This record gives sequence, structure tokens and C-alpha cells, in this order.
Amino acid sequence: MTTLVQQRQAHAGWRDYLELTKPKVVVLMLITALVGMFLATDRGVPWTVLLFGNLGIGLCAGAAAAVNHVVDRRIDAIMARTRLRPLVAGRVSPGAALAFALVLALAGQALLLTFTNALTAWLTLASLLGYAALYTGFLKRATPQNIVIGGLAGAAPPLLGWTAVTGQLDAEGLLLVLIIFAWTPPHFWALAIHRKDDYAKAEIPMLPVTHGERYTKLHILLYTLILFAVSLLPFVIHMSGPLYLAGAVLLGARFLDWAWALYRDSRPQAAIKTFKYSITYLFALFIVLLVDHYLPLPF
Repeated sequence: MTTLVQQRQAHAGWRDYLELTKPKVVVLMLITALVGMFLATDRGVPWTVLLFGNLGIGLCAGAAAAVNHVVDRRIDAIMARTRLRPLVAGRVSPGAALAFALVLALAGQALLLTFTNALTAWLTLASLLGYAALYTGFLKRATPQNIVIGGLAGAAPPLLGWTAVTGQLDAEGLLLVLIIFAWTPPHFWALAIHRKDDYAKAEIPMLPVTHGERYTKLHILLYTLILFAVSLLPFVIHMSGPLYLAGAVLLGARFLDWAWALYRDSRPQAAIKTFKYSITYLFALFIVLLVDHYLPLPF
């Protein structure tokens, strides 16, 4: 109790504002955006687009995360893993967090408009609003399908990287979005099972709370099967070669192995381990896609 009181009395530092941006999430998003940039061309990506394009996307993503902190501060105070966040602990006020988010969003948009193109700027703004307003402000509290419907906003970064280079929407860029869109439900529902009691206490209608763990585990398995099929499409449409195909099959098989273990309750702490593997999976899949693009096998 003393520690919490001291934290509430403490002044905000730069680490508190950094925490508002959810830097670990933003880094994963930027990796997918970066891969999208390099996949969009067989030549080098201009350094201005590479540097300022990713910076702009990252600033806008951080802005959306900061708004999420403000909107979810009541929920965060109830849940064990979030009760020490800067707003809950009183180190940052809601007004200061919103002002910080506005500065980040304006700076990110300015960079994108200056160094990339209007399409990328508008798509990034739509993604920001989709996450901060549609998902956080409405869907999260409205339906157990919140993460499925709202997942499109979080799936946008590779497309943003793609359009930052090309200035247009292409099937390949949209396919990258589809991969993350299919990945999001099994990724997040595995965490939701692990944190089921917290979500129930906060009255958030996550699937394990409304429909039970067994139902959720079945849907994790089904969505993982969908993800496995979707992950093969880059090879099917000749966007990638056999190196990517081998990587996608191996990574997907391991994801299915975890989803099956979770469904059968055959391993201890399968939910959180499936969640952690899902992060490794997405990172590795996009890296293999990038390596295949630049180092194709000689056959």
C-alpha cells in the first residue's frame, strides 16, 4: 500500500510516457512495417522512407496506445498486470496523456505526409482511430468478437510499410494484412485464457469469460488452422519461393502443436506458452518472408 501511495505522489518521468506508448507492441508492429517496405521493392528502400516512414508509423502507434491507457484506466486499476500503469498509479494525468497522444499523432502524420505519401498517412490515421476509438472505446466492451473485428487496425503496419514505398494498394500488401488478421485471435485469446479472472473482474466480455475456456480453445485451434492456410498464400501467388514455404510450414506446424496442446490440456501453462510462441511465430514468419525475397533458393 505504501509503495502505491508513493507512486501516486511521484512525478511523471520519461519512462512513464514511454510506457504509455506500449513500446514492445510498437516494436513488433514496426518490424512488420519494415518487412512490408522491403517486400514492396526489389531495389533498396529510400533512406528517408526507411527512417521517417517507420518513425511516423511508430509515433502514430504510440499515440493510439496512449489513448488506450486513458480509456482503459478504470479497467487497468482492476486487473493485476496493469494496476501499476502510469495513469492508474497517478503519475500521469488523463489530460497530459491525451495531450501527449495528440503531439505524437500530429508529429507522425507530419512525417508521413512529408516523407512518404498521402495514402500511407490516411491509412495510418485510420488504423490509429480504429484501435483507439473503435476497438478500445467500443468493441472491447461490446462483444466477445472484439478482437476479431478490431484486429484489422492492428494488422495494418505491413500494408503501411508497403504503401510508404509504392504509394498504392496491391494484393501482396493486403495479403500481409490478412496474415496478421488471422494471427490476432489465437494470439490474443491465448492470453485472454491466461488472464480470464482479470477480464471477468473488469467485466470485459472476452471470449473465455462469455463462452468458457473450452469454446475459446476450440476457436484458437480453428483460427490457427486458418492462419496456417493463409500463411501459405504468399507462395501460392508467387510472392515468395520455397524457402518461405518451408519456413511457413515449420512455424505453422509448431503453432498448431501448441494450439492442439492447449485444446487437449496436455501441457502445463499451455495458454501463456501458446501466447508467447505466437509472438515468436509472427516475428520469424516475417523474417523468413524477407530473407526469401532477397535470398531466393537457386531452383
